Amino acid sequence: MKKTALRQKTAPLHSIGTERESSLHRALKYRYAGETGQTEYELENYVCDVYTGGGEALEIQTGSFGPLDGKLHSLCRLSPVRIIHPVVIHKYIELYDTEGNLIRGRKSNRSGSIWDLFKNLLYAPELPLLPSLAIELALIDVKEKRVDDGKGSWRRRGASIRDRELLAWHESIELKHVSDYRRFVPFAPKTEFTVRDLAKQARIQAPLAGKTLYVLNKIGIVKRVGKQGRALLYSQV
Repeated sequence: MKKTALRQKTAPLHSIGTERESSLHRALKYRYAGETGQTEYELENYVCDVYTGGGEALEIQTGSFGPLDGKLHSLCRLSPVRIIHPVVIHKYIELYDTEGNLIRGRKSNRSGSIWDLFKNLLYAPELPLLPSLAIELALIDVKEKRVDDGKGSWRRRGASIRDRELLAWHESIELKHVSDYRRFVPFAPKTEFTVRDLAKQARIQAPLAGKTLYVLNKIGIVKRVGKQGRALLYSQV
């Protein structure tokens, strides 16, 4: 595709910015840019994280896809777009005091999986339907640095997250076509199943299975076919 010309900065540009960029975001950005890509590249009135030598706009998105929805629809009219979505398989946590001294370190008990995608895709469930958009899952390990300053979430006992760093790379999984999402339906065609059935088969929690089926229903991979008691029944389309 022909490269879109740069636009003068006469209007506000929509970008994450680099001042609050985490080490993880920065590391992934430069990993995917490689030797030929450009970072913080302007396409019309937007700034994408990376513009590859092959003419593809990349966005590194660690959280919900919801805030990107409008931007991605616009970018897809200008260039092929790929969302790089990190999936944290293992997380190592370091807790520091406010003076920067390490208090302790530990490995998180929770292990991530590719199913975590649907926690964030839930807020923009129809993005996979965009014909020039792909989602790539980057399976990684990270180090999370926290500060015991009393300003953070109660779940972290008041500790604030100071930074996240890339520790290890496992693999990447490309979801380029809507049909690629069939990998998340571990049942034979015409088999009817519930949220709980999916949770058991995929070894995930029922709320996450529910989010998964909500998205898969939105993009036409599954459909609701009835009820089993109070539970909805689904089948692969």
